[in-house]
Amino acid sequence: MQTLTIGRAAREAGVNIETVRFYERRGLIEQPPKGEGYRIYSPDQVARIRFIKEAQQIGFSLTEIGELLTLRADPAADCSDVRQQAIAKREEVRRKIERLQQIDAALETLVAACPGSGALEACSIIDVLKIRSSKPAGPKKTRRSSPQSPAQRSIG
Repeated sequence: MQTLTIGRAAREAGVNIETVRFYERRGLIEQPPKGEGYRIYSPDQVARIRFIKEAQQIGFSLTEIGELLTLRADPAADCSDVRQQAIAKREEVRRKIERLQQIDAALETLVAACPGSGALEACSIIDVLKIRSSKPAGPKKTRRSSPQSPAQRSIG
């Protein structure tokens, strides 16, 4: 069996040493036993680090990855459990995309309304942000009583 130092294990997994240590602190990988004065990592641990990294790349949080690793180690676990987690993650991503599209539309409206030059006191973007920041934060209402510009409506 091939043994690896933390530096070599990190390189083979495509992460840095601090990432390996962080995963250990989070309990995602076990801290290996010491060899001759330094820790020895196995190819299985490198594969686990790669799994964690790949799951992060597609948006799973470290907590969710811990759940996936637990399922992966459970011989009684069913693929449907993992599928449900992936479906939930996809729905979360779609909600984020929708919110980002709303932000994009609001910014597009703000940019279109901005004259693009002149004194900062006349900047419509600053004006809208100043108006919005002066309002107290609270639960969003479905209907607002005061008229708003299209830019103000599209941000909120």
